[in-house]
Amino acid sequence: MSQQGKPAWAGDDLLSRCVNSLIRTKPIYALLKQQARQVLIKTAEKNGIPWRQHSEELAKSGLQADLEQITRPDVTYPDYYQVPFHAYAEGNLCWQAAFEAESATYAMGLRVWKDEPLTWQVAQARLRGSFHQVLAAQIAQPVQDMLDIGCSVGISTLTLHRYYQATQTVPVRTVGLDLSPYMLAVARHQDVKQEIADWIHARAEATGLRDRSFDLVTLQFVIHELPRQATTAVFQEAWRLLRPGGYLAIVDNNPQSTVIQNLPPALFTLMKSTEPWSDDYYTFDVEAAIQTAGFTSVLTVASDPRHRTLLGRKPSLENAN
Repeated sequence: MSQQGKPAWAGDDLLSRCVNSLIRTKPIYALLKQQARQVLIKTAEKNGIPWRQHSEELAKSGLQADLEQITRPDVTYPDYYQVPFHAYAEGNLCWQAAFEAESATYAMGLRVWKDEPLTWQVAQARLRGSFHQVLAAQIAQPVQDMLDIGCSVGISTLTLHRYYQATQTVPVRTVGLDLSPYMLAVARHQDVKQEIADWIHARAEATGLRDRSFDLVTLQFVIHELPRQATTAVFQEAWRLLRPGGYLAIVDNNPQSTVIQNLPPALFTLMKSTEPWSDDYYTFDVEAAIQTAGFTSVLTVASDPRHRTLLGRKPSLENAN
């Protein structure tokens, strides 16, 4: 990626260094973290997303009892995952983050089209649908086995599964995988009809799943939350998991989006205060990393005003080296 392809507030530019210096100042960081959280809650509740009510309902549901069953004792948490994240001191490894993740996701959808009078339901459907439309336009063969890496509380997993169930005649088996057992406990609780084949607690870089067992691996709004070395390892793992001819599909923030490029200073400062790997993501050539992992026909599509979808195909056996 060229330097022009990233926002001025990311990387090693003067503006970025100034913002990072502010964030490293503990009293300012504490204020920024609180402000970032309030922006999301305000966006949610003024648009009818019952942030506090939903969190309280989940807390009273008893789903916490499933944590031990979901948690794999052999899973280790890398250092990059054990840092404050999304305004939570414990990152994704706490109940508060899991109980609020769904509301935060819906609020994020609204901010993509903040100048349009959309309900959160319409905004979320448009956000997910824009990704699914790219998949439909580029993937011709049937998709029977799918893995959603970094599935969080399962919104991405369920919507992807339902999309393929509705548009294909062949049955679909979908698996959600995440490193946070707290998120997975909520995902399993929300999967009322048990539509998803399995919710798996594992590292994305080392899933422990069988070679060549999926037709499609997705990473939905995940890699901006990772340092580049972890992203590279995840791409290699996706290659191992995919059958020949299978696809890796990613949707995430688009560094070249005019919305991202022109975020007001207050907003990009708040965002960087809760996203510790922002500089790494916005200066990382994701397309090149996908190609280095062995994928071909790498395609990038600006799928909505703020996000891009990237696709890479694992060559078929006939064309593989």
